[in-house]
Amino acid sequence: MKAIRSIDGAPQVVDVPAPSGEGVRVKIHSSGICGSDLHMLDLGIFNPEITMGHEFAGYLDDGTPVAVEPVAFCGACVQCTSGDYNLCHKAVVDVLGFGQDGGMAEEAMISPHQIVHLPMAASVEDACLIEPLAVCVRALRLAGFGGNQRVAIIGGGNIGQCATAVVRHFGAPVVVLARHEAQRQAAQRLGAETPDDPAEIPASSFDIVVDAAGTTSALQDAARLAAPSGAISLVSTYWEGMEVPSYEVFTKEIRLIPSIMYGRHAGGRDAESAAAILAGNPEIPRAIITHRFPIDGAPEAFAIARDRAAGAIKVVLTP
Repeated sequence: MKAIRSIDGAPQVVDVPAPSGEGVRVKIHSSGICGSDLHMLDLGIFNPEITMGHEFAGYLDDGTPVAVEPVAFCGACVQCTSGDYNLCHKAVVDVLGFGQDGGMAEEAMISPHQIVHLPMAASVEDACLIEPLAVCVRALRLAGFGGNQRVAIIGGGNIGQCATAVVRHFGAPVVVLARHEAQRQAAQRLGAETPDDPAEIPASSFDIVVDAAGTTSALQDAARLAAPSGAISLVSTYWEGMEVPSYEVFTKEIRLIPSIMYGRHAGGRDAESAAAILAGNPEIPRAIITHRFPIDGAPEAFAIARDRAAGAIKVVLTP
C-alpha cells in the first residue's frame, strides 16, 4: 500500500503493509495538506515510521462515506467526560498523522469513535475539509460567537477561509484581512468583505477577531481591531513564541482565547457541525480547495502547498 511519510525531513511516497488490527477500515479518497504538516516537516519532528495526514475522508468497507476526526483520547479523564477530549493527555501526542498512522495513504484503520458520518450533500472528495472546519467551529464557539457579532479574520489561508465559512453559515458579516489576491478572492466567494487597505479599518471595530495567521503582526492587528471587552480567537499555532500587545489587551480588557482541535458540547460534536456546514454550502470546497494531486504527486503537492503567493490555499491528495 502507498503511504506518505517524512523521510530525511521530506515527504516521500513509500510502500507499507496494508493496515490491520482493531478498528474500522477507511479507504481514503481525500487527504488535505495542513499548515501544521509543513511546520512539523521544517522542525523535523515527524516520525519516519508514521504515515502523515490528519485531514482525511473516504469510505468504509460497506461503502458508507465518512470523514475522520483524528484526535485520540482515553475516554475516562475529566477532560474526556466533559466533552473536551481534545485536552486529554493522549490527544496531541497520539493524534492520527503524528502519533499514529494518519490518512495520507490508500487505507487507514480508525477507531469507531473517530468516524464522522457525512450528510448526503457532502462529497467525500471534499470532506477532508471537515477537520479544519471543526477547528474553526470550536474556536468561534469558545470565543462566544452566536451569529450576531461583528467578526474580523486575520489570515486568508485554509483556517482563515474555514473560519469565514463558519461565520457566514450563521449569516453574520465578516471582514477578512489576507495577504494574497487568491486568498481575497476565495474569501469573497464565501461572502466576506476584503478591504483593499486594512489600515483604514477603524480601531476597536469588532467583537471577535480571529487570528488565523499566528504571527506577531497579526496579533498586533487583532488587538487594534478588537473592541473593548472583545475577544481574540487564537486558532493558529504560534510555532516560534508569542509577543502579546499588552497595552491594548489590558486597556481594552481583550480576552485572548486559545483553541486547539475540537470536542463535544451540548449541541453535539464540533466535527458534526462542521460536516453540516460543508454540506450546506457547495461554494466552500470550490473556494478553498485549489489543487488536487494523486498520492504519487506528494512531493510536488507539498511544494505547491508552501507557495501561498502562487494561489495555493488547500492542496488535497487523492489516494
